[in-house]
Amino acid sequence: MSSSSTEKLKSSSSELDLDQPNIEDYLPSGSSIQEPLGKLRLRDLLDISPALTEAAGAIVDDSFTRCFKSNPPEPWNWNVYLFPLWCFGVVVRYFILFPVRVIVLTVGWIIFLSAFIPVHSLLKGHDKLRKKIERSLVELICSFFVASWTGVVKYHGPRPSMRPKQVFVANHTSMIDFIILEQMTAFAVIMQKHPGWVGLLQSTILESVGCIWFNRSEAKDREIVARKLRDHIQAADNNPLLIFPEGTCVNNHYTVMFKKGAFELGCTVCPVAIKYNKIFVDAFWNSRKQSFTTHLLQLMTSWAVVCDVWYLEPQMLKPGETPIEFAERVRDIISVRAGLRKVPWDGYLKYSRPSPKHREQKQQSFAESMLRRLEEK
Repeated sequence: MSSSSTEKLKSSSSELDLDQPNIEDYLPSGSSIQEPLGKLRLRDLLDISPALTEAAGAIVDDSFTRCFKSNPPEPWNWNVYLFPLWCFGVVVRYFILFPVRVIVLTVGWIIFLSAFIPVHSLLKGHDKLRKKIERSLVELICSFFVASWTGVVKYHGPRPSMRPKQVFVANHTSMIDFIILEQMTAFAVIMQKHPGWVGLLQSTILESVGCIWFNRSEAKDREIVARKLRDHIQAADNNPLLIFPEGTCVNNHYTVMFKKGAFELGCTVCPVAIKYNKIFVDAFWNSRKQSFTTHLLQLMTSWAVVCDVWYLEPQMLKPGETPIEFAERVRDIISVRAGLRKVPWDGYLKYSRPSPKHREQKQQSFAESMLRRLEEK
């Protein structure tokens, strides 16, 4: 392969920063294989267009798909000495720890509901007192949830406080991110509307702390949510607002693009970095492969959920900085603190097909490359 072609491949990869593998590493070296002259080679095909190079890179290793993959732990019960220990661990986790955790969570719900229902019904005319008690009860039930996983969570930095014109943004791995943050401070969160028992909790209990729900498939929801966001951050007595700007769960190895909505509100943005230790369990929730109930059962049958949370220095929009640049700067801060790798993907792509405009641009680029190649011949 010529040096000019190699430079083109490298520049294309560096410009896009797609975390793709070097295709050269997967091709046989020229010295190891004697190829007949005049025959078309794989290297020649890759020289034609960056589009083919991207396609080959995607076949070898797709950086977009890797953002949403669960990486199973390496098996360690592979010999006669370790297998009995693994079996003993299974018995302890499923027949001792799991029943105890179910009891803990059940007791938590009994305590919570026996207090929440009377408070919510009888203190209708005392909004300030009612909100304060409900806030404490939501923190309590979230603490029971964390206890049911034997959660070991370390919080770093000052605890969030209720102030007007501020919003907290965090990277997103699972719905348990919200529970882990909520047990420390009762946030009002922006979240996708879910079906089933999770949706029931959203429309009843979590409504009491000012949470805002949306539906990705409804375009009109974006305008409604944007208006609610602006109204929420203006009031000093509202719960702190929490947003997951990635808009989807990522596997805690990467961060995808942040949506700019949280960064064009004209308020202080407080970054929160969340990093899970996968020594006992992978906390990533792949909502396309498992329900949240199954995800919770997976956590409750593990040894423990280990996590670090960093409340980082508040950030303001700099003069001349666009909301998109502001979002990228905050993403840099979170990624560095949590040890995550940045990729330039929109997380919503996993819910939709590429747009016609994007396909047309790729087709045009490929056609131009082919024409230039033919003219050179």
